[in-house]
Amino acid sequence: MSALSSTRLSFLDLVAIREGGTIAEALAISLRTARHAEALGFTRYWLAEHHNSPGIASSATAVLVGYIAGATSTIRVGSGGIMLPNHAPLVVAEAFGTLSELYPGRIELGLGRAPGTDQVTMRALRRDRIETEDDFPRDVAELQRLLGPAQAGQRVTAIPGVGTEVPIWILGSSLFSARLAAERGLPYAFASHFAPGQLLEAIELYRRNFKPSAKLAQPYVIIGVPVIAAPTDEEADTLASSTFQRVLGILAGSRRPLQPPVANLLSALSQREIAGISDFLAAAVIGGPERVRQGLEKLRELTAADEMMFVSDIFDPELRLRSLSIVAEVCAN
Repeated sequence: MSALSSTRLSFLDLVAIREGGTIAEALAISLRTARHAEALGFTRYWLAEHHNSPGIASSATAVLVGYIAGATSTIRVGSGGIMLPNHAPLVVAEAFGTLSELYPGRIELGLGRAPGTDQVTMRALRRDRIETEDDFPRDVAELQRLLGPAQAGQRVTAIPGVGTEVPIWILGSSLFSARLAAERGLPYAFASHFAPGQLLEAIELYRRNFKPSAKLAQPYVIIGVPVIAAPTDEEADTLASSTFQRVLGILAGSRRPLQPPVANLLSALSQREIAGISDFLAAAVIGGPERVRQGLEKLRELTAADEMMFVSDIFDPELRLRSLSIVAEVCAN
């Protein structure tokens, strides 16, 4: 058995709104993609939390988790992630406790400590709350208590939530999150799909410092992988131009809906723009089947990841489904 065939595959969806498309269409595309991922045997389907972004429709993450879970039957569905600075832990526990009661054994709670938005929007979400470095570990511990068994004398109980033991994942792109996941004995998902800089250092720190817990006996690592697969390298490179345009918008602070592909886009960009895209997408795998195989094998060799969670910003929804099929076939053989 190859290393790739023993690596679990999953998907992270930002629910992209496409140029000329509607939010309703974006939500329908997400559902179709989840069903396809389930049919391909993917382990989990996570939805990201972003706010005040014209090209992303995943702001009400818990609602979308229920939407996807209700239309699938076996794939695990969760948040990738809930951004804790934006939410009171009790509200999160009640929402995901409710989801867990509706879809037993299939709901997961990935947690991040970034706001997932700009400062103005963050204030709109949590008003005048001032976040400190100590808040995230404390909020994670509170969620663990709220989702765990009821304790004698417990004054605040999440109903639903208590006793559901919704699996908690620590998400991040830094050594801080790696250290916290290791200390708590929780599984760790590294956001290398947009911030790959500290990938190897963070997962090495996580594994070295991991303390077994009642939830997890051995460290478990997911890495985020931007992937664009097509029958040929040339077609994949063209399809990837939609992702490149999205990255340029993020770097320039000018977000917009997902754009159609542009042939030979890189040839029209400056060296600075190309370098920005390369840094952002350093973990990306783009190409035909053989190039995709080589790219994924290299990532697996470098990281020994237990699981790869793909992000795929392809403008044509049907070609995104085809991309996932190609990736699944490559990994299986």
